Amino acid sequence: MDVTPLPVVGAPCGIVLAAGAGTRYGGPKALAADADGTPWLDRAVALLAASGCDPVLVTVGAAAAEVARRIPAPGRAVLVPDWNDGLSASVRSALDAAAATGAELAVIVPVDTPTLPAAAVARVLGAAAEAAASALVQATVAGAPSHPVLIGRDHWAEVAATVAGDRGAGPYLAVHGATFVACDDLWDGRDIDERPAP
Repeated sequence: MDVTPLPVVGAPCGIVLAAGAGTRYGGPKALAADADGTPWLDRAVALLAASGCDPVLVTVGAAAAEVARRIPAPGRAVLVPDWNDGLSASVRSALDAAAATGAELAVIVPVDTPTLPAAAVARVLGAAAEAAASALVQATVAGAPSHPVLIGRDHWAEVAATVAGDRGAGPYLAVHGATFVACDDLWDGRDIDERPAP
């Protein structure tokens, strides 16, 4: 008997972008961990789940089988067959999977932001409260686009159709009047592209 819990009605869908090969990092970042051994993947899934996201979808591509085995509950793997085409492939696959849920909002985070705090997710969700399915919200740090990003269901199909190459939804957000929410007081906005020096 299938005992998989149903998504919470009205809950946002969480998306962890984790399909890349991590070329500059030296391997898939979905397999990376903090110095204390905590996997970045665990951090990202736990962050979104604790923020009320249900379901939490994790895109997998490079080392897909190994990454999928490591996804902690309540995360669910979303295979990205064309992951080698860049970030856009992950965004497309994730939004297509989100469309099969009852969610009106998708909160997107990359796996390589292990210091992203729950407070930033809460702030972005708060900015979308009244707009619901039409919402477009992006965190900023020092005036620059950052994470997380929130996209309402009304935009999912068009975002999926317009992203290309190794660029995500940023250009779409800029053109379609996204709400930008400053999170400078919460974190430094840094994603990790390279391994720290030994």
